[in-house]
Amino acid sequence: MESAFEVIAEPNRRAILSLLASSQQSVGEIERQLRMTQPTVSKHLRVLREAGFVESTVDAQRRLYHLKPGPLQELDTWLAQFRRLWSKHLDALERHLDRIEQSTPEKGTATKTNSPRTRRNPNRKADKGESK
Repeated sequence: MESAFEVIAEPNRRAILSLLASSQQSVGEIERQLRMTQPTVSKHLRVLREAGFVESTVDAQRRLYHLKPGPLQELDTWLAQFRRLWSKHLDALERHLDRIEQSTPEKGTATKTNSPRTRRNPNRKADKGESK
């Protein structure tokens, strides 16, 4: 049996898991939404089912697939150690930037206001009239 990381390493399986995160889906619904063939979807669902990521229920003549949280919780637990690491580094970076900002006078102004630094999503597009 493949490890959980080998299972989710495949992009089509990750796409299927993403779909199933919002609601249960039939093979046909997954086919249409991901534009995959039925044999491809079935192959990936079999791997996900054998690894314990999904299970199916029968509804009339359809088989509906939904997520099982166990393997995802195991992955989340393993990733937690890295989240803590990044969190510590990002917190230290933020403190460093705050110290630099407080010790550097702004050019062109006599006094600096003590307003907190504005946090901005770096992926957000600038608003009209806003400069970087």
